[in-house]
Amino acid sequence: MAESGGPQIQRLSQFRLPAGFRGRSTATVLLWQVVQATIFGCSPQPLYGWRRFLLRCFGARIGKGVRVRPSARVTYPWKTEIGDYCWIGDHSELYSLGPIRIGADSVISQHSYLCGATHDHRQADFPIVAPGITVGTQVWIAADVFVAPGVTIGDGAVIGARSSVFSNIAANMVAIGSPAKSVGERFMV
Repeated sequence: MAESGGPQIQRLSQFRLPAGFRGRSTATVLLWQVVQATIFGCSPQPLYGWRRFLLRCFGARIGKGVRVRPSARVTYPWKTEIGDYCWIGDHSELYSLGPIRIGADSVISQHSYLCGATHDHRQADFPIVAPGITVGTQVWIAADVFVAPGVTIGDGAVIGARSSVFSNIAANMVAIGSPAKSVGERFMV
């Protein structure tokens, strides 16, 4: 029984991370955390090449000309793919417990959070579920956007500031709100 007197529906003592889930050894995960907190996170803003190099050293697939700000965070670089000429903004988080793929020429603006995993709340042992996220090419995810696990954002889409994306967004659509809804098409003027 739970302390509240009702049935115990969540037993975190039973949670087990699946074997090999992290994709690298505990030592590698810890080393990345130290690198990210020090020589990555403390590097001067213009040293984009240095941060690309560090991410690649830890298995990230990083395209040419990618600009990752020093305050951005990547949980598992080896589960992260960022296409050519992308921008990853200040204090953005790529929570890559599941794979996160970002197409070329896309922008992940400051304070945005791409959440590649969740838990199955219907099971008492609270198992982790990591479907990942796919962001197409030429996408703009504006400031302070949350993108949920399993979401695909189509090529050319725009997600408005402070939106929360819980379902797929079609190509070339502009979506805003929480939950994000398409409000029109994106086109060149």
